[in-house]
Amino acid sequence: MKRITVFCGSSFGTEEIYKEQATLLGKTLAKENIDLVYGGANVGLMGAVADGALSENGTVIGVLPNFLRSKEIAHLGLTELILVESMHERKTKMNDLCDGVIALPGGFGTLEELFEMLTWAQLGLHKKPIAILNINGFYDSLVQLTETMVDKGLLKDVNQQMLLASDNIEDLLNKMKNYVPPTVGKWIDKEKL
Repeated sequence: MKRITVFCGSSFGTEEIYKEQATLLGKTLAKENIDLVYGGANVGLMGAVADGALSENGTVIGVLPNFLRSKEIAHLGLTELILVESMHERKTKMNDLCDGVIALPGGFGTLEELFEMLTWAQLGLHKKPIAILNINGFYDSLVQLTETMVDKGLLKDVNQQMLLASDNIEDLLNKMKNYVPPTVGKWIDKEKL
């Protein structure tokens, strides 16, 4: 993996460990010579992951929609800042630039970005590893929900396994490096109906 996209909150949340781990993730990516692609802002966990990578002389590419430039406050110290016109263009560009995805704690936007990448993988549009850094159990309920989706017959187990999770950065990166995408497609074979 040469580049990883990180989705995360534009605020810090209520626990200091979120900021600490975001900063550590950025530092770790830089030390591993993995470029960081992220949302381009200098605030919240977004700013922390970027600053962590930059502190270790990492390459950091931000992708920011013009209309968020003033709200999220563009990070001025990046290797490259790419301005786009829409949120959809942002996600598409971030996908195009990366070899894998990690989600840190965040809100609706983070979940939307994470699930769009999972959906694209499920549909076979890419074969990239998609992971969550489950800091202090932040994503426990989400992992449980995906297991419920399998139990209730709404998600294939092989597709649920596409979502890699760990509370440890090194372990998560190892899972991503060793990821093998599923060979089973999402859609039902018409021959079997």
